[in-house]
Amino acid sequence: MRRKEFIRLVGAGVAVAAVGPLAGCRSSQSSGGRRIGLAVANLQADFFNRIRQSAEAEAQAQGAQIIVADAGGDADKQVSQVQDLISQQVEAVIYIPAGATAASVPVRNARAQDIPVVTVDRNPDGEPGDTFIATDSVAAAQVLGEWVVERTGGAGTLGVIQGQVGTTPENDRDKGFKNGISGSQVTEVARQASEGWHQDEGFDIAQDMLQAHSEIDVIFGRSDALALGAAQAARAVGRDDILIVGFDGDDAGLQGVKDGTIAATMVQKTMYMGQLAVQSALRLINGETVEPEQLQEGSLATPDNVDEFIGEHP
Repeated sequence: MRRKEFIRLVGAGVAVAAVGPLAGCRSSQSSGGRRIGLAVANLQADFFNRIRQSAEAEAQAQGAQIIVADAGGDADKQVSQVQDLISQQVEAVIYIPAGATAASVPVRNARAQDIPVVTVDRNPDGEPGDTFIATDSVAAAQVLGEWVVERTGGAGTLGVIQGQVGTTPENDRDKGFKNGISGSQVTEVARQASEGWHQDEGFDIAQDMLQAHSEIDVIFGRSDALALGAAQAARAVGRDDILIVGFDGDDAGLQGVKDGTIAATMVQKTMYMGQLAVQSALRLINGETVEPEQLQEGSLATPDNVDEFIGEHP
């Protein structure tokens, strides 16, 4: 069963992040003293940092303890970090995989110790979490693709800068965007994968694409960072005419929409996702039933409405 919350479419790197309730914060007897591990893919990314911040705040409000492990984009390191969280006797793990490689190992290791796992943003193939929290990227990317078709008048030459191949967000954004441009004359002529969704990768990939395919007039960067890097590359060769769109709705991406660096982005409910992850972890610890998927709809941010997302990120 799939749940969607409707909103408008317009050295190990481990640290104890929050312990116990503060005065004035709500707490409950059922969650008091609970220990939750939060294994994050890469805290250098604004997207993951927002999830961490909201998860910490919710854990503190619930009187629970959260222990954060930052993999820094290293999947092998993350396997060790989750094992360390298990050895610290956490009662649940919130897990954002650092990549597709070995992503199932931490889930399998936690389950071997009867520890529930909440996966966020990325769900390991063949070993899903007890509940998966993410944006419905297929639906969201389809809306983004439809908007591109509308903006281009139904015709364009597309270059795609992919995220990490094999990850849930890359797969789903690819499927959704293809659905969105289906039936139009927006035609993909080039695509290349990044290794870490980073802005410098977006710059390098877009630079190569524009040299090989000067006819490109639309670029979809699968993250805001990739889109912003593509915009830098386009400006460097005097191609201000290219329609560039991103995905995530992080601070830099929203500012990029506001100042015209990129045309649009799809905003994810990162703050809510972190909160929901902690709530779900506590429910699983208490033996409650949690739906296998808790998917959120994205919001399209364009110059017409971007200020509302900058003012209060969902």
